Amino acid sequence: MMGNAGQVNYSAAKAGVIGATKALAKEIAKRNVTVNAVAPGFIETDMTADFDQKEMSRMIPMQRFGKPEEVAAAVSFLVSEDAGYITGNVININGGLFC
Repeated sequence: MMGNAGQVNYSAAKAGVIGATKALAKEIAKRNVTVNAVAPGFIETDMTADFDQKEMSRMIPMQRFGKPEEVAAAVSFLVSEDAGYITGNVININGGLFC
């Protein structure tokens, strides 16, 4: 949701996913198919294992990295019938990082 210096290609790819999500959601909504994107922030994974969590958590309003289970719970909701009227959205799971 935010670009960083030295990550132009990464930021452009993510922006493309967001645009595709919104366009496809409009295109196939009439078929009762939903399309959403999930945008995790700093999550405790192999990718963030070398990060200084204590230092980086200071910029996150919830003051911690997320857990994979928290991302999985949101995805589980989005694929459930309870989310049947949610489409074309980007769900940020980032502890308030980009509020």
